[in-house]
Amino acid sequence: MEGMKRHKIGLFSAIMLALNSLIGSGWLFGSGSAAKFAGPAAILSWILGAVIIIAIALTYVELGAMFPESGGMSRYAQYSHGSLLGFVAAWANWISLVTLVPMEAVAAVQYMSSWPWSWANWTKNFIKDGNITFAGLGVVFIFMCIFTMINFWSVKIMTHFTNLISIFKILLPTLTIVVLICSGFHAQNFGSNVHEFMPYGTRSIFEATSVSGIIMSYDAFQTVINMGGELKNPRKNIVRGVLISMIITAAIYIMLQVTFIGAVEPSTLAKVGWHGIDFTSPFADLAIILGINWLVILLYLDAFVSPFGTGVAFVATASRALAAMTHTRHLPKWLGRLNQKYLIPRYAMIADLILAVILVSLFRNWNLLATVITASTLIAYLTGPVTVMTLRKVKPNLDRPFKPRYMPYLAPIAFILTSLSIYWSMWPTTIQVILVIALGLPIYFYYEIHYQHSNLKEQLRSCWWMIVYLIFMSIMSYVGSDGFGGQNWIKYPFDFVVIAVASLGFYYWGIKTGLRKIDLYIEKDSKKIKLP
Repeated sequence: MEGMKRHKIGLFSAIMLALNSLIGSGWLFGSGSAAKFAGPAAILSWILGAVIIIAIALTYVELGAMFPESGGMSRYAQYSHGSLLGFVAAWANWISLVTLVPMEAVAAVQYMSSWPWSWANWTKNFIKDGNITFAGLGVVFIFMCIFTMINFWSVKIMTHFTNLISIFKILLPTLTIVVLICSGFHAQNFGSNVHEFMPYGTRSIFEATSVSGIIMSYDAFQTVINMGGELKNPRKNIVRGVLISMIITAAIYIMLQVTFIGAVEPSTLAKVGWHGIDFTSPFADLAIILGINWLVILLYLDAFVSPFGTGVAFVATASRALAAMTHTRHLPKWLGRLNQKYLIPRYAMIADLILAVILVSLFRNWNLLATVITASTLIAYLTGPVTVMTLRKVKPNLDRPFKPRYMPYLAPIAFILTSLSIYWSMWPTTIQVILVIALGLPIYFYYEIHYQHSNLKEQLRSCWWMIVYLIFMSIMSYVGSDGFGGQNWIKYPFDFVVIAVASLGFYYWGIKTGLRKIDLYIEKDSKKIKLP
């Protein structure tokens, strides 16, 4: 029947969908927040963030090209290490995806609260002391409902919406870069020596990478991978879509940071320093100072467009991630049920919306939400380097459309960089996120004991490395240097050395404890995958 045919997404739409996810509220707030932490050296933070996420992304591109399926990133760890590790990774990833939806709505409301026009005074009570007020929450709820409804009817409506929005989201940051550089670019803001370029030391570069939402701004590469089951020619287009969208995004974000640093008035810097630069709406505030009123209007318009586009994209991604988790039979089956006409997971969308409402009611601050997302996403991503190399060892003859020769070297480096990024999220955020992830374990064990009756000892054998790793990272976050919220018992940069060496040990432990043969779940439920 015609109505049962799934609408397939082409490469252009996949790139637009990824850009729509990648260029969200991060560009509206990230540059201002990073400059406040690290000064001109924030440029290095954006470059470092891009390097870390691209390294992680390449491991998932190999997996995504092998297993092109909707919500794929919720499944890969199960293929190599069984259902327990698969559940932990999927749960952490899902938490981060759902949290992105209210964060984008909060971003739109925060920009609304700073509208400079007299007729808009009623919006100023949406934010108080950096947090969303009760009145602001009502607007956030409305925005999240709109995000969900756009996805609710069909993939076709969602992709048409994101194609249109994504073009605008690329053009406006580019226009902002050109206009602000031409209107007043102060090269002296970058300093004339290393100390002036890096006024708060090297540690501030790493701090800014996590707490300013830089890692969070890049991590949406998984949008293409999670939509793999709905792509045309997925084995090629997953690779192309991820790499093209990541390169475009990195170029835009790095240039935005350069522009922001050059646009700040030197006289203001002389008075308060970079730590004193505190704009509610960074680029809009700069445009107001420079008197570029037409750009101010466009920026406030984009404060709706960018979060709306990203919110819509992540409703699609989060719902597919949750639906994919039901295939392991550790969540209720009805959450993965597809609408018979449009073949989209409506029940998962509704469940995500309810959780998003709860999350934004508890965490009413953009920076806090961004840090939570960063830590939970990175914990989920830890399994990528381990899974890709475990599958190469267990099933070397699997059809791999993307199989770079450098993966044996890249995978351990990606694992170490991911571990350091988790550490940069700072105590107590690290332990809080780990506890939220641990809340999913009772659900897993309930379904495992009552319905699956699988070999729990084998599942634990393949997951112990992750459990011990999370305990180790919690301890390191507490005893590490004070710049990252710790007790300074292990001072910077020796804390980095300890984490790097230990992470390498956990990486090889993870590979060693992989399943002795590939999870039979692939053979039962994924007919697209060709097993030798």
